[in-house]
Amino acid sequence: MRLTRLRLNGFKSFADPSELSIAPGLTGVVGPNGCGKSNLLEALRWVMGETRPTQMRGQGMEDVIFAGTARRGARPWAEVALHFERDGAETELVRRITRDGGSAYRLAGREARARDIQVMFADAASGAQSPALVRQGQIAELIGQKPQARRRVIEEAAGVAGLQARRGEAAAKLGAAEANLQKLGEVTGQLAERLRALERQAKNAQRYREVAGAIRLAEGRLLWRAWAAAEEAFVAAEGEARTRTGLAARAESEAQRAVAAREAAEAGLPPLRAAVAAAAEAAARLKAEAAAEGEAARRAARRLQDLAKAAEDVARDAAREAGLGREAAETLLRLASEAERLEEAGEGEAERIAEAGEAVEAAGEALEAAEEALGAATEEAARVGAEAQAAERRARELRQARDRAAAEAERAERALREAEVALARVVGQGEDAAGAAEEAEEALAVAEEAFALAEEALPGLREAEARARSEAAEAQARAAGLGAEARALARLVAADGLRTGQVGEGLRVPEGLEAAVAVALGRDLRAPVTEDGSGWTRLPPYGDAAALPEGVTALGDLVEAPPELARRLSQVGLVEDGAALWDRLRPGQRLVSRAGDLWRWDGFRLRAADAAEAAAEAEAIRRAARLPVLEAEAEAAAGRAGEAKAAQDSATRALAQGTAAAEAGRGARRAAETRAETARRAAGKAEAERALGEAKTEAAREAEERAAVMLDSAEVALEEAEAAREGLPDPGAARARATEAGTRAQATRAALLAARAAEDALRRQAEARARRMAEIARDEGLWRGRAEAAEARARDLAERRARLAEEMAEAAEEPERLAERQAEVAEALEEAEAAREEQAARLSRAEAALRGAQEAERAAERAAGAAREARAGAEVARTAALEVVRAATLRIREERDGGPRELLDSLGDPQAIPPEAELQVELATLRKRRDSLGAVNLRAEEDAAALRAEQEGLLREAADLTEAVAELRRALGELNREGRERMRDAFGRVNAEFGRLFRHLFGGGEARLAWVEGDDPLEAGVEIMAQPPGKTLGTLSLLSGGEQTLTALALIFAVFLVAPAPVCVLDEVDAPLDDANVGRFCDMLEAMARDTETRFLVITHHAVTMARMDRLFGVTMAERGVSQLVSVDLRAAEAMVA
Repeated sequence: MRLTRLRLNGFKSFADPSELSIAPGLTGVVGPNGCGKSNLLEALRWVMGETRPTQMRGQGMEDVIFAGTARRGARPWAEVALHFERDGAETELVRRITRDGGSAYRLAGREARARDIQVMFADAASGAQSPALVRQGQIAELIGQKPQARRRVIEEAAGVAGLQARRGEAAAKLGAAEANLQKLGEVTGQLAERLRALERQAKNAQRYREVAGAIRLAEGRLLWRAWAAAEEAFVAAEGEARTRTGLAARAESEAQRAVAAREAAEAGLPPLRAAVAAAAEAAARLKAEAAAEGEAARRAARRLQDLAKAAEDVARDAAREAGLGREAAETLLRLASEAERLEEAGEGEAERIAEAGEAVEAAGEALEAAEEALGAATEEAARVGAEAQAAERRARELRQARDRAAAEAERAERALREAEVALARVVGQGEDAAGAAEEAEEALAVAEEAFALAEEALPGLREAEARARSEAAEAQARAAGLGAEARALARLVAADGLRTGQVGEGLRVPEGLEAAVAVALGRDLRAPVTEDGSGWTRLPPYGDAAALPEGVTALGDLVEAPPELARRLSQVGLVEDGAALWDRLRPGQRLVSRAGDLWRWDGFRLRAADAAEAAAEAEAIRRAARLPVLEAEAEAAAGRAGEAKAAQDSATRALAQGTAAAEAGRGARRAAETRAETARRAAGKAEAERALGEAKTEAAREAEERAAVMLDSAEVALEEAEAAREGLPDPGAARARATEAGTRAQATRAALLAARAAEDALRRQAEARARRMAEIARDEGLWRGRAEAAEARARDLAERRARLAEEMAEAAEEPERLAERQAEVAEALEEAEAAREEQAARLSRAEAALRGAQEAERAAERAAGAAREARAGAEVARTAALEVVRAATLRIREERDGGPRELLDSLGDPQAIPPEAELQVELATLRKRRDSLGAVNLRAEEDAAALRAEQEGLLREAADLTEAVAELRRALGELNREGRERMRDAFGRVNAEFGRLFRHLFGGGEARLAWVEGDDPLEAGVEIMAQPPGKTLGTLSLLSGGEQTLTALALIFAVFLVAPAPVCVLDEVDAPLDDANVGRFCDMLEAMARDTETRFLVITHHAVTMARMDRLFGVTMAERGVSQLVSVDLRAAEAMVA
């Protein structure tokens, strides 16, 4: 198995799809702490079948799903895919987990069980628990483990992890089989007890059926009596219903006449009620008119009062308006006086403002001239200073450039000389390396051809060995099964008793007639053959025996029997059903069926279900006939199993030879590949160094030329800059002129500010006088308006006073007119009240007549209701009687499958049926007899037959289980034997490699492994004894931290050399080592990569380890919480640079 790629998607911090290439050689994984490097190891272990969340650093297995960050949401699932090559084809294994949904495996696109995946990797010396997957701290765990736990290292080297799994499964199956066998014994005993109980229940069931028949007859008679009584009650109820229907019809006629009288009385009421309403309406209208007239008189009085008050208000308003007119005249005089004073103060103001403006303009022109002079002086000073600084800076830079160009020219000349020397040396090395590479390639081609031939033959040998093993296992299982069945059958035949000397010893019964012979002969089969004692004696055949019924075959013609049974069997006939021929039997004759039924001449009949003894005898006959056949089959199967085992051994030897040849070819090819790769690397490196030397020589030559040109240019430019700097004016004089111009501009600016302040003061005074003149003009207009408004309101008030005087004269006449109108309305109201009372009396008399008609109608309705209720009661009684008849008929149909007439036909003369009371007593007596029988199992006979069949089947299963337990014990012993042999062999090889690697890592010393706590390799522990140079031999715990780490690494790599795993992952195992030990560690890694097919993934922070890798993968976390993979092939990069 070769692992090639690991793909992660949504696993822990790898939120996005990421792929890790597992290439041959050394692959390094680097990155800062906490960026997710160890998640790659955990992903590999998880896809290989890890089931413990704690090994994934989580509380539950769902914790391996990406949990989200501040910028990303959580993923709903995680998936890890592992690509590997097996038997020349690439296969993909995918494990996928969803939240709250568990995980599932798919191998080559098909679903697979976790157990199958674990066993597959265990058989390949790998897996989730493999020591080849070394996580952080695992070296320390190996150092601190107890000897029992260290035994797992030897198990991995021996390749018995899968064997141990199968051994555990076999032990579990053995325990389950023994538990099932014990349970079967208990169940068969319980079945025997139940069978005896069922036979007793069958007798009770027969008595129950007889009592049930008598109860059914009594219940039928009671049903007919109930139906007859219901029929008589229905006829009487129907006559009563017809009588009550006639009485109800007469009562309903009387009620209809009362309704007509009541309706006539109601028809006369509406006109009377309308007249009463009209009279009441007229009286109400007159009352309202009287109230309106009174209200009008009160309004007239209030109007006189309001007019007097309005006259007083008008007088007060006229006085107020006169005062307002006087105030407006005084204010207008005061405003005219203030306006005259302001006009006098504003004379000559325009001339003063114009003079101040001219002064401001003159000051502004002077300031512009001064600032212009200041700008020119400042600009001149800045220009001169900048030119001086630039010239100085340019000269300084050119001197530095000249110095750099001189140094660069010297360096270029020196580099050119060195490049030419190196190029000459590399050309010679390249020619030597090219020749070595050609020789290595030729050797590799020869090795690959030999390995291909061996590999091509290996699948056929594996297939032949697997086929032979399968055939041998199948033959052995077949032989074991037949042997177990024969032995179990022999025990049953022995339990049936020996037939030696019995008449049944010479009996040969064809298949299917066992039950017929057993019921025909019964216990007589067990009787001995004798001449003078009790038993069978040979007699001559009948001379005048009665013939069997026509068409019946004698049983003696169908079986091979001793002469002693000839007379008996000649009078026994075989039939399918003997009931039709039973009465034609002659004395001594019997009929039997293949099922085991018996009909005897004297009237005795025995059903097969009741012939338990005959059934047991028939089974004994079958077993005795089956035993010789089964023994012959078992013997033949054992012969075939031996032949298959021999073929398997031959195929196994051929496979071992082919495997050895393939391993040898693989080793040769690996060595040739290593040499070819080394030669190719050397040739490539030489070629790259030659190209690099040529490039360096050319680059040095070009650099020398560029440096010379740059030096000449720098010298010329420096001379020009020095000359330009000497011709520049003096910067100090220019700065003094600028300062003097600034002082003059400041004085001119102060004069301008004073002139502007004087002008602004004059303008503010003029604006203030203008604003006040405008306010006076606005106030004069306002007060003139008020005076005119007061004069207009005074005229309005005089007119209003005149109108109020006229209205008061008219209002004084209104009360007298209203008093006359009130007297007229009171007289009309008295007349309307008298008319209303007369109409109300007529209406009262008509309503009294209506009440009498309504009372008569109600009495008639009550009588009609009572008649209807009586009719309904009679109808209900008739319907109820009819329902009773129907119910009785329905009950008869449900219980007897027919009507009352059919029931009476089955019961006979109705006069002979006893009265209902006698029938009730008889039925109670029968039911008491039935109840006294207690619970009855009516299916007891069928249940007993089924139970017998089940008991026989369980006995057969018990025999099979006994043989299976023995077979499992043998298989478990074989597994233990093979496991011990492989553990001892692996221990020796690992111990030898461990000592060799220890001496390599420590430069001497001694180390070995030892069995402790027992001699059984499957149960004992492993202790590590080590002696570094200059120290005494002791256990691992006595060494220093670095020595313990190197020793543990030597043990792990020893396991690789004995049973190389497809992949080895080392997670920061070099952390405790110093630089010297890291170098030895990397040397050993490179040797392992060359000598085995193991592919190494090394997670490290050590710079020395990184430099020794063939390729590097970097794990970054640009986004917090999200890991990403980047890679670089160091060998390809090295070749490219070279």
